[in-house]
Amino acid sequence: MEPILTINNLTKKFGYLTAVKDLSFTINKGNVYGILGPNGSGKSTTLGIVLNVVNKTEGDFKWFDGNTSNHDALKKVGAIIESPNFYPYMSAYQNLKLVCRIKGVNYSKIDEKLSIVGLVDRKDSKFRTYSLGMKQRLAIASALLNDPEILILDEPTNGLDPQGIHQIREIIKEIAQQGTTILLASHLLDEVEKVCTHVVVLRKGVKLYSGRVDEMTSSFGFFELKCNTPDALISLLENHKSFGKIKQYDNLITAFLTEPMKSEDFNKLLFDNGIILTHLVQRKESLEEQFLQLTDNN
Repeated sequence: MEPILTINNLTKKFGYLTAVKDLSFTINKGNVYGILGPNGSGKSTTLGIVLNVVNKTEGDFKWFDGNTSNHDALKKVGAIIESPNFYPYMSAYQNLKLVCRIKGVNYSKIDEKLSIVGLVDRKDSKFRTYSLGMKQRLAIASALLNDPEILILDEPTNGLDPQGIHQIREIIKEIAQQGTTILLASHLLDEVEKVCTHVVVLRKGVKLYSGRVDEMTSSFGFFELKCNTPDALISLLENHKSFGKIKQYDNLITAFLTEPMKSEDFNKLLFDNGIILTHLVQRKESLEEQFLQLTDNN
C-alpha cells in the first residue's frame, strides 16, 4: 500500500483546550477516507495542520514517502476547507482561469474539470448566479485543476439541500473511481457510510477507531424477535455463547450476535427448545449503531 499521508502522535492545543490529542493514522493511495465526529471533535484542526494552515503543538506528519518538502507535497494536493471564494461578478470559466494562472495549469483543464462536476453548460454564468450546491461543485473543479493525488474536503455537503448533497456525493465517488485519493471531514454518519471506504472516528480530539468502514466493529449483526414466551426466549439467549447484548422494547427483542449464525439455524435452535417465533428478522448493524457503540464505551 502506497502511503499518501502519515500522521504520527499529532497534538494541537489552543491554550487550555486540546483540540487534537496524540492522533495517528495513515492514508493510503486510492481510497476514500472519512474523518468522522461531531462539531468540536478536531476534524478541521487536523486538516488545517496537514495543509500548513494551523501549527501543530506536538507530533508529526509526512506527505507521500516523507522525502518531499511540505511545500512541494502540497502542489499535489487539492483542498477545500472553507466556503467557496470566487469573484461574484466573473463567470465560472473566468474564475477558473485565474486559478490556473496561480497554479501554473493549462487552461485546457478547465472544461475537463467542469465536466466532472456537471457545470460545463453554466461555465459562462456569473458566480453570483450560482446556487450553493453549484458553488461547491465549482470549488471542487477548482481543487482538481492541478490533477492532485489527493483531494481534501471539509464538510463538503454542509448547508446543501438533498439534491445538492446527492450531486456532491456522486461527484466524490466518480473522482475516486478515477484513482484520486480522497480525505473528507464530516459529522454525517450517512455521508461516510455512503461515500467512504475507510473512516477515522474522533471525539474531543481523540481517535476512537481507524480502519475500513465495513470493519468498524467486530459485529456479526443482530436478530429482531417476537414470540408469545418472551421470558423463556430471553433466558435462552442470555445463556447462549453466540449472543451478547440483549435488548427488549415493548414486545420486540433484539439479540446481538458475538459470532456468525444463519437465521435458519437460529430458528431451529429455538424450535428445538420449544420456542416458537412470531417474528424473525436478521440485520447487519448500520454505521450509526456501530458509532454509538464506540462512543458509548468511551
